[in-house]
Amino acid sequence: MLTLNNIEVVYDGVILVLRGVSVSVQEGTITTVLGANGAGKTTTLKAISGVLRSERGEVTKGSIDYDGRRIDGMRAFEVTKIGIAQVFEGRRVFEHLTTEENLIAGGHIQPDNAKIRRGIELVYTYFPRLRERRRQQSGYLSGGEQQMLAIGRALMSSPKVVLLDEPSLGLAPMLVEEIFGIVSRLVKQEKLSVLLVEQNATMALAVADHGYVMENGRIVLEGPADKLRDNSDIKEFYLGLNEGGARKSYRDTKHYKRRKRWLS
Repeated sequence: MLTLNNIEVVYDGVILVLRGVSVSVQEGTITTVLGANGAGKTTTLKAISGVLRSERGEVTKGSIDYDGRRIDGMRAFEVTKIGIAQVFEGRRVFEHLTTEENLIAGGHIQPDNAKIRRGIELVYTYFPRLRERRRQQSGYLSGGEQQMLAIGRALMSSPKVVLLDEPSLGLAPMLVEEIFGIVSRLVKQEKLSVLLVEQNATMALAVADHGYVMENGRIVLEGPADKLRDNSDIKEFYLGLNEGGARKSYRDTKHYKRRKRWLS
């Protein structure tokens, strides 16, 4: 459905950020990309959604294909029109607009008001808390409610693929679990496909079907999510567990970079 084929991304014509990245997202599944800060995860999403140009970046090698057509040369609004929506890290709601006005803004590509109303009702069905706060300025919503609103706003364009960037950032564990549960329901019931970028490996691998691990702008490990959960390196570095399943101390974990068994 959505495939990145050995892409490279360069900023300002000289800064190589992604090197030979290949990722595949199948229809009706959740695919996750794990990695530390600076690994290139967000750049991967921006390469798909077409917003790299606004940051003086471009895909210089490889290709990005969606439903049989190449999209890496498209502008952001064109990518949205063909069915791909990105939820940016940090939520970025329009703080001075109400919850419902934010949703209406998300439906700007819809051809008529009837489709916008149907989209709003769909969002309220999955996020009933937003219905309760539909007339409240979004700047006064809690962090969890703002994240729900950001996802709901993306759904207003009736996407087939949603790119989720760090949805757990700054949220309490119970809220993270609630939001990820709703995302899983959307995938199953609305036939969405999700590409999820996360540092919370435990939660990401619990909901994902397939996963990739990224370091220094390239993919170093991939496989079914359940296999990655059982991988000793993933357990040790991303989940903080040793071979026996016990928690590791920071002193033990910090030696990970010296080993990097999966790069050998």
